[in-house]
Amino acid sequence: MALKSSNKVDTNRYQLEVEIDGASFEKAVDQAYRKQNKKIMIPGFRKGKAPRAFVEKYYGAEVFYEDAINALYPDALEAAVNEAKLDMIEDKIDFDLVSAGKDGLVFKATITTKPEVQIEGYKGIEAKKAKVAVTDEAVDAEIAKVQDRNSRMVTVEDRAAQNDDIAVIDFEGFVDGVAFEGGKAENFSLTLGSGQFIPGFEEQVVGHTTGEEFDVNVTFPEDYQAKELAGKEAVFKIKLHEIKVKELPEVDDDFVKDVSDFDTLDEYKADVRKKLEDAAEAQAKDGVENQLIDKLVELVQAEIPEAMYTNRINDDVRDFAYRLQSQGLNLNTYLQYTGMNMDGLRQSFRPQAERQVKVRLALEKIAELENIQPTDADLEAEYEKLAKNYELEVDKVKSFIPKEELVKDIAVEKAIQVVRDTAVVTEADEAKEAKAEEAKDAE
Repeated sequence: MALKSSNKVDTNRYQLEVEIDGASFEKAVDQAYRKQNKKIMIPGFRKGKAPRAFVEKYYGAEVFYEDAINALYPDALEAAVNEAKLDMIEDKIDFDLVSAGKDGLVFKATITTKPEVQIEGYKGIEAKKAKVAVTDEAVDAEIAKVQDRNSRMVTVEDRAAQNDDIAVIDFEGFVDGVAFEGGKAENFSLTLGSGQFIPGFEEQVVGHTTGEEFDVNVTFPEDYQAKELAGKEAVFKIKLHEIKVKELPEVDDDFVKDVSDFDTLDEYKADVRKKLEDAAEAQAKDGVENQLIDKLVELVQAEIPEAMYTNRINDDVRDFAYRLQSQGLNLNTYLQYTGMNMDGLRQSFRPQAERQVKVRLALEKIAELENIQPTDADLEAEYEKLAKNYELEVDKVKSFIPKEELVKDIAVEKAIQVVRDTAVVTEADEAKEAKAEEAKDAE
């Protein structure tokens, strides 16, 4: 293969002229003949026994050219792109056959490349980090969640139902004296005051006692999902079987021993506080990271090919479909459930895709400007990490993740570290900022 020329013909579009020598083209033509010959019938010869010269004379000298070109084209184009030092992206390729014959093959291919990127001001980006503070109330709230998870349900027999109780009921609904579909259930557990049922239903269960049978009168909302019931008055026949209440365990040292590895409540509270502080710190760091990324997106100057966004959306949709599949749901079923079509789903991924593409371009350019070159040790460490994540042998991971791609990923990670290390991060004064917002709104 020889690259005859490489010319920019439009924004992010390059035309390459590629030449393949006569011997290589002849070999590809002969391989195409041998592959197809078993199916070829020529008068005077048994099927698959006609010499190549007779086949070419009968069907034309160029009969095997298309298959030969198709066989040579992918590797030849890849080699030409590499020689031209172009960064090609997946997009339409305009192919033009210049010549093909005994002297060899010459073709032109017009490809799309990554854009030329400019970025300035990526060092010293200002960001605000949320103040990490965990209150006693937050600690108590977290412990209350654990307390709730360890609660038990107790039947109440000496009083009427009240809010927050669980009422076990039979019910059947009627509109104009006729039972309607979906309006009947037995031994249904309803948490009173939860708003689970239509307005007015739960309130009318409150005050009744176990064993009572009574009516509940309600009106379905005008925007009720079942159109045939929307705005209609209904009567529900109710039988209250049981009233249950959640009984919470006492939060003391015995509780702590049951739910943790600690012996005292003070130790447990200290551990809960530490975990909340760690989570808040991680969230604050994520907030800073998002601010840095947002700024990088703003700093990118490039004419980005639409194909880059399309390819990113394709990847995101595939990842989404895979996650659905892992949950036992396919993409088409999901679209039916949500009432969304594929175009709508793809459009929902558009903002995310644009951000991902711009951030990647920004970091690749920073890696270039900073002359970041991952070492062999960096590469091996990354392969080891991936192997651990995938639970595979390192050699197996190396077989399906090309070294060149991994080098780019490592360079990008080192580039974002440059941005992090040089960022000017200050602690946010939430009270001061709230007052500033109030003053701004008042103007």
